Amino acid sequence: MGNDLKKMYRTVMDDHFPPEITISFGDQVLKYRKRSWKIPDEKTGDIIEKGLRYGENPGQEAALYELVNGNLVLGDCRFIGPGRGLASAITEEDMLQSGKHPGKTNMTDVDNALNIMKYLTAGPAVVIVKHNNPCGVAYGSSISKAYDKANMADRIAAFGGCALFNRPMDMATAEMISVNYLEVVAAPEYEQGTIDVLARRKNLRIVRINSMDKLFEYTGMRFVDFKSLMDGGLIVQQSPLNRIKTAEDFILASSEYKGKTYSIERKPTDRDYNDMLFGWQVEQGITSNSVIYVKDGVTVGIGTGEQDRVGVAEIAIFKAYTKYADTLCFNRHGLSYKDLELAVDKGEKDRDLVTEIDQETKQAKGGLIGASMISDAFFPFRDGVDVAIHEGITAIVQPGGSMRDFEVIEACNEADPQVTMVFTGQRAFKH
Repeated sequence: MGNDLKKMYRTVMDDHFPPEITISFGDQVLKYRKRSWKIPDEKTGDIIEKGLRYGENPGQEAALYELVNGNLVLGDCRFIGPGRGLASAITEEDMLQSGKHPGKTNMTDVDNALNIMKYLTAGPAVVIVKHNNPCGVAYGSSISKAYDKANMADRIAAFGGCALFNRPMDMATAEMISVNYLEVVAAPEYEQGTIDVLARRKNLRIVRINSMDKLFEYTGMRFVDFKSLMDGGLIVQQSPLNRIKTAEDFILASSEYKGKTYSIERKPTDRDYNDMLFGWQVEQGITSNSVIYVKDGVTVGIGTGEQDRVGVAEIAIFKAYTKYADTLCFNRHGLSYKDLELAVDKGEKDRDLVTEIDQETKQAKGGLIGASMISDAFFPFRDGVDVAIHEGITAIVQPGGSMRDFEVIEACNEADPQVTMVFTGQRAFKH
């Protein structure tokens, strides 16, 4: 069985999807061309031309299509036209090391990393994505520092992920990557010698994204978003637009209830605004329901895809604690927290080592003290913010619009020290 499973993951599937697809919106037509690459076969070394390796799982045929013709206008909305390809336009020349033929998940990870990165223009930034959700996002004074922060934000989840860089790959960053395991590295360019260093990982896909310098332009563009139903039907929608471009676009939280106005008493500091803006930008690429925590331009805890808001707020706190403990353990002892626990259980390490890390993590509240909390939808009850206030967060971003906004505002004003909060005026659901 084990060998059969390994063979499944190594198999490059033939697909039977057509070389071109045409979609008609009334009298307007969009034409798509299937993307394929000539890549050496892993076993024989022979050059084979193939598109996606397989779909989300082995045994699922899949194909990637790039829009090549047609300009769609519906109402007052002009959708992205041809010539704007990013992940769908990656050529053989852009695959500086192909590793293995990319699968569907590799491409959607690159795409969602770009979806987040298009907002991150304030400096060198890195987005690490796993299973189409970010596991670490960070700004840094250099691209290597940004990668270190993003990786250590959740180095366990980053294992086997996709890392996207908004600056050319330099030697310091390449050396750091070479000791980790990633599936995909994507950057606008690669400095001399860096590909040789990255290529120490033979299966690593090293990709160049040529249009990174124009990525910010995509923040104001819509694409047609298709959702396929299990009965063969389709739901078609416009992709969302983020109205929060700068900190000035936030709305200081205020609400009226039974004739009384409730307003946030503590105004945000510049540091609060910087983290709230960063957090809301990252939130655009996270599966809903979601709550995340950020601090000093780095993600601290990311909660995704839960059914209730207080639950996902608690999950993100739990993740912040576990990642903080793991970072302490790795930096101090060179192994993961779980490996240290295992060594203690086997009698190979002193239990005091785990106790010390647990106490430091609890004292630091998982790095959440001074962090900002970001929610993709409003809080229907104050319990969601209460659990975060207990951990020492200082600022909250949420869409607003709940009947109980006044309770959430009261929770922030009652906190000691007080917590500030802003509304975005829009939610950021992503399913």
